[in-house]
Amino acid sequence: MSVLKTSLFTPYTLKDLELKNRVVMAPMCQYSVTAKDGIPNDWHHVHYLSRAIGGTGLIIIEMTDVEPDGRITDYDLGLWSDEHVPAYKKLVDGIHAHGAKVGIQIAHAGRKAEDAAEPVAPSAIAYPDANYKQPRALTTEEVRGMVQKFADAARRAVQAGVDTIELHGAHGYLIHQFHSPVTNKRDDEYGKDLSRFGVEVIQAVRKEMPAGMPLIFRISAVEYVDGGYDVDHAIELSRAYQAAGVDVIHVSSGGEGPAGARKPGNYPGYQVPFARQIREALNIPVIAVGILDDPALAQSVIGNEDADLVAVGRGLLRDPYWAIHAAVALRGEKPSVPEQYQRGY
Repeated sequence: MSVLKTSLFTPYTLKDLELKNRVVMAPMCQYSVTAKDGIPNDWHHVHYLSRAIGGTGLIIIEMTDVEPDGRITDYDLGLWSDEHVPAYKKLVDGIHAHGAKVGIQIAHAGRKAEDAAEPVAPSAIAYPDANYKQPRALTTEEVRGMVQKFADAARRAVQAGVDTIELHGAHGYLIHQFHSPVTNKRDDEYGKDLSRFGVEVIQAVRKEMPAGMPLIFRISAVEYVDGGYDVDHAIELSRAYQAAGVDVIHVSSGGEGPAGARKPGNYPGYQVPFARQIREALNIPVIAVGILDDPALAQSVIGNEDADLVAVGRGLLRDPYWAIHAAVALRGEKPSVPEQYQRGY
Protein backbone atom coordinates (compact mmCIF):
# COMPACT_ATOMS: atom_id res chain seq x y z
CA MET A 1 0.00 0.00 0.00
CA SER A 2 1.49 3.32 -1.05
CA VAL A 3 1.51 6.34 1.22
CA LEU A 4 -1.23 8.82 0.38
CA LYS A 5 -0.11 12.17 -1.01
CA THR A 6 -1.66 13.89 1.99
CA SER A 7 -1.86 11.66 5.01
CA LEU A 8 -1.75 11.70 8.77
CA PHE A 9 1.98 11.11 8.51
CA THR A 10 3.02 13.63 5.89
CA PRO A 11 4.87 16.69 7.23
CA TYR A 12 3.09 19.99 7.68
CA THR A 13 4.56 23.48 7.67
CA LEU A 14 2.90 26.68 8.81
CA LYS A 15 5.07 29.78 8.89
CA ASP A 16 8.20 28.72 10.81
CA LEU A 17 6.54 25.71 12.42
CA GLU A 18 7.57 22.44 10.77
CA LEU A 19 5.77 19.32 11.99
CA LYS A 20 6.86 15.79 11.14
CA ASN A 21 3.23 14.62 10.99
CA ARG A 22 -0.35 15.84 11.41
CA VAL A 23 -0.90 14.33 14.87
CA VAL A 24 -1.58 16.87 17.64
CA MET A 25 -1.86 16.08 21.32
CA ALA A 26 -4.93 18.00 22.43
CA PRO A 27 -4.47 20.08 25.59
CA MET A 28 -5.91 18.16 28.54
CA CYS A 29 -5.77 19.40 32.13
CA GLN A 30 -3.92 17.05 34.47
CA TYR A 31 -4.90 18.79 37.73
CA SER A 32 -1.55 17.65 39.07
CA VAL A 33 0.23 20.78 40.35
CA THR A 34 0.34 19.47 43.91
CA ALA A 35 2.25 22.53 45.16
CA LYS A 36 -0.57 24.75 43.83
CA ASP A 37 2.03 27.18 42.48
CA GLY A 38 1.26 26.78 38.78
CA ILE A 39 4.67 25.22 38.06
CA PRO A 40 4.98 21.96 36.05
CA ASN A 41 6.45 19.08 38.04
CA ASP A 42 7.71 15.52 37.53
CA TRP A 43 4.25 14.32 36.51
CA HIS A 44 4.12 16.80 33.64
CA HIS A 45 7.61 15.82 32.48
CA VAL A 46 6.74 12.12 32.32
CA HIS A 47 3.34 12.83 30.80
CA TYR A 48 4.48 15.08 27.96
CA LEU A 49 7.90 13.59 27.19
CA SER A 50 6.42 10.10 26.83
CA ARG A 51 4.04 11.40 24.15
CA ALA A 52 6.99 13.00 22.35
CA ILE A 53 8.84 9.68 22.45
CA GLY A 54 5.62 8.11 21.15
CA GLY A 55 5.80 10.04 17.86
CA THR A 56 3.32 12.89 18.32
CA GLY A 57 4.04 15.77 15.93
CA LEU A 58 2.73 18.67 18.03
CA ILE A 59 2.13 18.55 21.78
CA ILE A 60 -0.07 21.32 23.17
CA ILE A 61 0.54 21.75 26.89
CA GLU A 62 -2.69 21.87 28.87
CA MET A 63 -4.64 24.99 29.84
CA THR A 64 -2.14 27.33 31.48
CA ASP A 65 -3.61 30.31 33.26
CA VAL A 66 -2.72 33.99 33.24
CA GLU A 67 -3.45 34.62 36.92
CA PRO A 68 -3.96 32.45 40.02
CA ASP A 69 -7.73 33.07 40.12
CA GLY A 70 -7.92 32.21 36.43
CA ARG A 71 -7.33 28.52 37.12
CA ILE A 72 -10.15 25.99 36.97
CA THR A 73 -8.68 24.58 40.19
CA ASP A 74 -5.63 25.40 42.25
CA TYR A 75 -4.01 22.27 40.81
CA ASP A 76 -3.73 23.81 37.33
CA LEU A 77 -0.69 25.16 35.53
CA GLY A 78 -0.01 28.90 35.35
CA LEU A 79 2.24 31.44 33.68
CA TRP A 80 1.47 34.53 35.74
CA SER A 81 5.04 35.02 36.99
CA ASP A 82 8.51 35.25 35.43
CA GLU A 83 9.55 32.73 38.09
CA HIS A 84 7.56 30.10 36.18
CA VAL A 85 9.67 30.35 33.02
CA PRO A 86 12.65 28.09 33.93
CA ALA A 87 10.40 25.12 34.72
CA TYR A 88 8.56 25.49 31.42
CA LYS A 89 11.84 25.84 29.54
CA LYS A 90 13.04 22.56 31.03
CA LEU A 91 9.79 20.89 29.99
CA VAL A 92 9.88 22.35 26.47
CA ASP A 93 13.54 21.42 25.98
CA GLY A 94 12.76 17.85 27.03
CA ILE A 95 9.91 17.53 24.54
CA HIS A 96 12.07 18.98 21.78
CA ALA A 97 14.82 16.46 22.55
CA HIS A 98 12.45 13.68 21.50
CA GLY A 99 11.42 15.16 18.16
CA ALA A 100 8.11 16.83 18.89
CA LYS A 101 7.12 20.48 18.60
CA VAL A 102 5.48 22.25 21.52
CA GLY A 103 2.51 24.54 21.90
CA ILE A 104 0.93 25.85 25.09
CA GLN A 105 -2.70 26.75 25.69
CA ILE A 106 -3.01 30.11 27.44
CA ALA A 107 -6.31 30.78 29.17
CA HIS A 108 -8.44 32.12 31.98
CA ALA A 109 -11.36 30.15 33.39
CA GLY A 110 -13.55 33.19 34.10
CA ARG A 111 -16.78 32.17 35.81
CA LYS A 112 -15.64 28.52 35.74
CA ALA A 113 -12.76 29.18 38.18
CA GLU A 114 -13.85 26.75 40.88
CA ASP A 115 -11.30 27.62 43.56
CA ALA A 116 -11.27 31.41 43.15
CA ALA A 117 -12.72 33.22 46.17
CA GLU A 118 -14.73 35.36 43.75
CA PRO A 119 -14.57 34.40 40.06
CA VAL A 120 -14.68 37.15 37.44
CA ALA A 121 -16.58 37.16 34.17
CA PRO A 122 -17.88 39.51 31.47
CA SER A 123 -21.21 39.65 33.31
CA ALA A 124 -22.36 38.54 36.75
CA ILE A 125 -23.99 35.38 35.44
CA ALA A 126 -23.12 32.16 37.24
CA TYR A 127 -22.47 28.88 35.45
CA PRO A 128 -25.74 26.94 35.84
CA ASP A 129 -24.48 24.33 38.28
CA ALA A 130 -24.60 24.41 42.08
CA ASN A 131 -20.87 23.65 42.28
CA TYR A 132 -19.95 27.03 40.74
CA LYS A 133 -19.80 30.38 42.52
CA GLN A 134 -21.43 33.65 41.59
CA PRO A 135 -18.92 35.67 39.51
CA ARG A 136 -18.29 39.39 39.62
CA ALA A 137 -18.44 41.37 36.37
CA LEU A 138 -15.09 42.82 35.35
CA THR A 139 -14.91 46.60 35.05
CA THR A 140 -13.87 48.03 31.69
CA GLU A 141 -10.42 48.85 33.09
CA GLU A 142 -10.09 45.34 34.49
CA VAL A 143 -10.91 43.90 31.08
CA ARG A 144 -8.08 45.93 29.56
CA GLY A 145 -5.81 44.71 32.33
CA MET A 146 -6.81 41.14 31.55
CA VAL A 147 -5.71 41.61 27.95
CA GLN A 148 -2.26 42.55 29.25
CA LYS A 149 -2.17 39.44 31.45
CA PHE A 150 -2.64 37.27 28.36
CA ALA A 151 0.17 39.17 26.63
CA ASP A 152 2.48 38.73 29.62
CA ALA A 153 1.82 35.00 29.71
CA ALA A 154 2.54 34.77 25.99
CA ARG A 155 5.86 36.58 26.47
CA ARG A 156 6.85 34.06 29.12
CA ALA A 157 5.83 31.16 26.88
CA VAL A 158 8.06 32.50 24.11
CA GLN A 159 10.92 32.84 26.61
CA ALA A 160 10.38 29.19 27.54
CA GLY A 161 10.93 28.19 23.91
CA VAL A 162 7.52 27.08 22.69
CA ASP A 163 6.94 26.70 18.95
CA THR A 164 3.37 27.97 18.94
CA ILE A 165 0.75 29.42 21.28
CA GLU A 166 -2.92 28.47 21.49
CA LEU A 167 -5.48 30.84 22.98
CA HIS A 168 -8.38 29.05 24.66
CA GLY A 169 -11.58 30.59 23.34
CA ALA A 170 -13.72 27.48 23.80
CA HIS A 171 -15.45 25.34 26.43
CA GLY A 172 -17.04 28.20 28.34
CA TYR A 173 -13.86 29.84 29.61
CA LEU A 174 -13.21 33.59 29.70
CA ILE A 175 -12.65 34.42 26.02
CA HIS A 176 -15.62 32.23 25.12
CA GLN A 177 -17.67 34.00 27.79
CA PHE A 178 -16.94 37.33 26.12
CA HIS A 179 -17.91 36.22 22.62
CA SER A 180 -21.10 34.42 23.62
CA PRO A 181 -24.40 36.34 23.81
CA VAL A 182 -25.44 33.90 26.56
CA THR A 183 -22.73 35.10 28.96
CA ASN A 184 -21.89 38.61 27.75
CA LYS A 185 -24.59 41.14 28.67
CA ARG A 186 -22.24 44.13 29.00
CA ASP A 187 -23.17 47.63 27.83
CA ASP A 188 -19.60 48.87 27.23
CA GLU A 189 -17.47 48.34 24.11
CA TYR A 190 -16.77 44.75 25.16
CA GLY A 191 -20.46 43.98 25.07
CA LYS A 192 -21.40 45.94 21.97
CA ASP A 193 -18.82 43.99 19.94
CA LEU A 194 -18.69 40.38 21.14
CA SER A 195 -15.39 39.73 19.35
CA ARG A 196 -13.60 42.75 20.81
CA PHE A 197 -12.03 41.10 23.86
CA GLY A 198 -10.77 38.18 21.80
CA VAL A 199 -9.43 40.50 19.11
CA GLU A 200 -7.57 42.63 21.66
CA VAL A 201 -6.09 39.54 23.33
CA ILE A 202 -4.95 38.22 19.94
CA GLN A 203 -3.38 41.53 18.96
CA ALA A 204 -1.60 41.87 22.31
CA VAL A 205 -0.33 38.28 22.25
CA ARG A 206 0.75 38.58 18.62
CA LYS A 207 3.04 41.48 19.59
CA GLU A 208 4.87 39.19 22.03
CA MET A 209 5.43 36.44 19.45
CA PRO A 210 8.07 36.14 16.74
CA ALA A 211 6.62 36.97 13.32
CA GLY A 212 7.15 33.42 12.10
CA MET A 213 5.42 31.73 15.05
CA PRO A 214 1.85 30.63 14.29
CA LEU A 215 -0.97 31.55 16.66
CA ILE A 216 -3.71 28.97 17.24
CA PHE A 217 -7.18 29.83 18.53
CA ARG A 218 -9.46 27.17 20.00
CA ILE A 219 -13.14 27.89 19.51
CA SER A 220 -16.42 26.20 20.33
CA ALA A 221 -18.10 26.08 16.93
CA VAL A 222 -21.56 25.74 18.47
CA GLU A 223 -23.11 26.03 21.91
CA TYR A 224 -25.50 23.39 23.20
CA VAL A 225 -27.26 25.41 25.88
CA ASP A 226 -30.70 26.66 24.88
CA GLY A 227 -30.29 30.05 23.19
CA GLY A 228 -26.63 29.39 22.42
CA TYR A 229 -24.95 30.40 19.19
CA ASP A 230 -24.57 28.29 16.05
CA VAL A 231 -21.68 27.76 13.67
CA ASP A 232 -22.49 30.92 11.68
CA HIS A 233 -21.61 33.03 14.74
CA ALA A 234 -18.40 31.02 15.24
CA ILE A 235 -17.44 31.64 11.61
CA GLU A 236 -17.87 35.41 12.01
CA LEU A 237 -15.89 35.36 15.25
CA SER A 238 -13.16 33.33 13.56
CA ARG A 239 -13.12 35.81 10.69
CA ALA A 240 -12.46 38.67 13.13
CA TYR A 241 -9.85 36.63 14.96
CA GLN A 242 -8.11 35.69 11.71
CA ALA A 243 -7.93 39.36 10.75
CA ALA A 244 -6.44 40.13 14.18
CA GLY A 245 -3.61 37.63 13.72
CA VAL A 246 -4.78 34.04 14.22
CA ASP A 247 -3.18 31.49 11.86
CA VAL A 248 -4.98 28.25 12.82
CA ILE A 249 -8.44 27.52 14.26
CA HIS A 250 -8.76 24.52 16.60
CA VAL A 251 -12.42 23.56 16.30
CA SER A 252 -14.27 22.08 19.26
CA SER A 253 -17.78 22.74 20.60
CA GLY A 254 -19.85 23.31 23.73
CA GLY A 255 -18.74 23.80 27.32
CA GLU A 256 -20.78 26.92 28.06
CA GLY A 257 -23.46 25.17 30.07
CA PRO A 258 -25.61 22.04 30.29
CA ALA A 259 -26.99 20.93 26.94
CA GLY A 260 -30.55 21.94 26.15
CA ALA A 261 -32.63 20.75 23.22
CA ARG A 262 -29.53 20.44 21.07
CA LYS A 263 -27.17 17.67 22.20
CA PRO A 264 -23.52 17.10 21.30
CA GLY A 265 -23.03 14.11 19.03
CA ASN A 266 -20.44 12.35 21.18
CA TYR A 267 -19.72 9.85 18.40
CA PRO A 268 -16.42 9.56 16.54
CA GLY A 269 -15.89 12.56 14.27
CA TYR A 270 -18.99 14.47 15.40
CA GLN A 271 -17.15 17.82 15.36
CA VAL A 272 -15.36 17.32 12.04
CA PRO A 273 -18.12 18.98 9.96
CA PHE A 274 -17.66 22.16 12.03
CA ALA A 275 -13.93 22.14 11.29
CA ARG A 276 -14.58 21.73 7.58
CA GLN A 277 -17.14 24.57 7.55
CA ILE A 278 -14.72 26.99 9.19
CA ARG A 279 -11.85 25.85 6.96
CA GLU A 280 -13.87 26.39 3.81
CA ALA A 281 -15.45 29.67 4.92
CA LEU A 282 -12.16 31.32 5.88
CA ASN A 283 -9.58 29.42 3.84
CA ILE A 284 -7.62 28.96 7.06
CA PRO A 285 -5.85 25.86 8.43
CA VAL A 286 -7.88 24.04 11.06
CA ILE A 287 -7.34 21.37 13.68
CA ALA A 288 -10.16 18.83 14.04
CA VAL A 289 -10.79 17.20 17.41
CA GLY A 290 -13.38 14.94 19.03
CA ILE A 291 -13.11 11.15 19.43
CA LEU A 292 -10.70 10.77 16.51
CA ASP A 293 -8.82 7.92 18.19
CA ASP A 294 -9.32 5.42 15.36
CA PRO A 295 -6.31 5.78 13.03
CA ALA A 296 -8.44 5.15 9.94
CA LEU A 297 -10.86 7.90 10.96
CA ALA A 298 -8.03 10.30 11.72
CA GLN A 299 -6.52 9.46 8.34
CA SER A 300 -9.82 10.11 6.57
CA VAL A 301 -10.09 13.58 8.14
CA ILE A 302 -6.74 14.50 6.59
CA GLY A 303 -7.19 12.59 3.34
CA ASN A 304 -10.61 14.13 2.71
CA GLU A 305 -9.24 17.60 3.50
CA ASP A 306 -11.72 18.15 6.30
CA ALA A 307 -8.85 19.50 8.39
CA ASP A 308 -5.12 20.09 8.20
CA LEU A 309 -4.26 18.57 11.57
CA VAL A 310 -5.96 16.05 13.86
CA ALA A 311 -5.96 16.44 17.64
CA VAL A 312 -6.18 13.29 19.75
CA GLY A 313 -7.10 13.55 23.41
CA ARG A 314 -8.26 10.50 25.32
CA GLY A 315 -6.54 8.21 22.85
CA LEU A 316 -3.23 9.71 23.89
CA LEU A 317 -4.13 9.39 27.55
CA ARG A 318 -4.63 5.68 27.03
CA ASP A 319 -1.60 5.19 24.79
CA PRO A 320 1.44 7.50 24.86
CA TYR A 321 2.61 5.81 21.64
CA TRP A 322 -0.64 6.40 19.77
CA ALA A 323 1.14 8.00 16.81
CA ILE A 324 3.54 5.08 16.35
CA HIS A 325 0.74 2.55 16.67
CA ALA A 326 -1.47 4.52 14.27
CA ALA A 327 1.28 4.49 11.64
CA VAL A 328 1.68 0.74 12.06
CA ALA A 329 -2.10 0.21 11.84
CA LEU A 330 -2.42 2.29 8.67
CA ARG A 331 0.35 0.30 6.95
CA GLY A 332 2.46 1.94 4.32
CA GLU A 333 3.21 4.66 6.85
CA LYS A 334 6.67 4.76 8.39
CA PRO A 335 6.36 4.88 12.17
CA SER A 336 8.64 7.29 14.03
CA VAL A 337 10.08 4.70 16.42
CA PRO A 338 12.95 5.68 18.71
CA GLU A 339 16.10 3.67 18.08
CA GLN A 340 15.87 2.15 21.54
CA TYR A 341 12.45 0.64 20.74
CA GLN A 342 12.90 -0.38 17.10
CA ARG A 343 13.44 -4.06 17.81
CA GLY A 344 9.93 -4.10 19.25
CA TYR A 345 8.54 -3.26 15.81
